[in-house]
Amino acid sequence: MNTENERRVFRIEQNLSDAGCCQAQIVRFLELEEQQKRREQYRLLEQHRAVLLDALHRDQYKIDCLDYMVFTMQKEDSE
Repeated sequence: MNTENERRVFRIEQNLSDAGCCQAQIVRFLELEEQQKRREQYRLLEQHRAVLLDALHRDQYKIDCLDYMVFTMQKEDSE
């Protein structure tokens, strides 16, 4: 592996890790890279994105519940 390719692989690994991918996902992505299977790479990324988006929506719902509780309490305090 040449130095430029090593840097590229490192950047890919770092980006996927920063995005919350587990080591197995990173390894699979790199295997697909070597096999030049771009469509499968997109599918892997889309699946992980969907997982993250679901978690975001669950957390947003929790925040909304807290905001509603604060709103209700403030309304009661002003009466």
